[in-house]
Amino acid sequence: MTSEHGDAGRGLTRREFVATGAAIGAAGLLAPGALAARAGSRRADELRVGVVGCGGRGTGAVVQALKADRGALLWAMGDVFGERIESCLGYTRAAMEELDLEGATTSWGEKIRADKSRRFVGLDSFQGVLDSGVDVVLLTTPPAFRPQHLAAAVDAGVHVFCEKPVAVDAPGVRSVLESARAARRAGLSLMSGFCWRYQDQVRECFEHLAAGGIGDVHTIQTTYNTNGWVAPNPRQDGWSDTEFQLRNWQYFTPISGDHIVEQAVHAIDWIGWAMGDAPPERCWAVGGRSTRPDTPETGNVWDNFAITYEYSGGVRAYHTCRHWPNTASDNSAYFLGSQGRCVMQPWTGRHEVMGERPWKGSAPGNDMYQREHDVLFKSIRDGAPVNDGERMSRTTLLAIMGRMAAYTGQVVSWVQAMESGQDLNPEPWAMGVRETPSIAVPGTRPLI
Repeated sequence: MTSEHGDAGRGLTRREFVATGAAIGAAGLLAPGALAARAGSRRADELRVGVVGCGGRGTGAVVQALKADRGALLWAMGDVFGERIESCLGYTRAAMEELDLEGATTSWGEKIRADKSRRFVGLDSFQGVLDSGVDVVLLTTPPAFRPQHLAAAVDAGVHVFCEKPVAVDAPGVRSVLESARAARRAGLSLMSGFCWRYQDQVRECFEHLAAGGIGDVHTIQTTYNTNGWVAPNPRQDGWSDTEFQLRNWQYFTPISGDHIVEQAVHAIDWIGWAMGDAPPERCWAVGGRSTRPDTPETGNVWDNFAITYEYSGGVRAYHTCRHWPNTASDNSAYFLGSQGRCVMQPWTGRHEVMGERPWKGSAPGNDMYQREHDVLFKSIRDGAPVNDGERMSRTTLLAIMGRMAAYTGQVVSWVQAMESGQDLNPEPWAMGVRETPSIAVPGTRPLI
């Protein structure tokens, strides 16, 4: 996954973690009936964690999961590429050793239990992880795989951390919505990777807006403008089409959803949040591929988008995102209301209202990535499942809807987006020949 911008907060120290963990009981350990399905010798307080997708984001999630709960153990790992599993293990061991240096009596390194028999490689590695007896799974592969993996995890009775976005097309979103409903029925926790929802300064700002801090919100603008992205990987001898695209997954729309869906979706989530997660009526958009070099490894994704979302009552929201080298970066949100305006710039910690009732946020920073896992594991221990399924699906569709409008040049309604039959990955995944997707040209690509 692409790297995200963190904040100035910190995680728990080793001593704080041990003190907190000592108070955690085993009640609510698993969903009803799940414990019996995980037969075998184990401590009563164990939570066996599996990870599917061992790249940068998956590695970070593993460390956060192990820090979140005293009984959390890294139990199983899966990735298409074996070297990523080894890299993830190396980083995680180093992170645990650093925590050991804080003087605890129990080694954090003992939390790593993913022996070779529980390290699975290949496109079907997710099934090996789920079949290994895990209680919690971290789904951190490229987004195209999320619907399939989530459905399998819920079917296996496993609690889930599901990285954003949750799909790359509408059929995927519909699948995730069904999985979220199934998770709720089964009493499983489902945590999303929309991390700003768990950042205290941003939460404080949105709570102020929801309480009428600027009156009735009528205009929203968000940005996710950057001057670069991850470096692509030129094709190597022996790579199949599938491997080549997976090693450059950010650059292929069928795998990433394009950068508006994979990365800028965070800023689009602010729009959904401000609107109470109610859907817009329609949207239209422009964009293109202005500066991205046309090489095989840069695939078919665009490098800029500008979207207008129209909500009921005349409310409009505007979003821009781009990847242009040597240009100004900006990740901000601006909210205009009947009684003032709010500027939110999480990268710099600015959360401020100007107008009739001036206000500045006062919440301290926190590690939002760690908080997600803290909340997830506490919900499992307490037997009070958290379920982010509906809102993470709605936000993902907001971004997909914008891409659809930009790629086709058409006005797209929420109903059209939700009911779209466009499946970006209609064929089963296999290592071998895989078609190279074309670059979208508005006015020629049909709205499906």
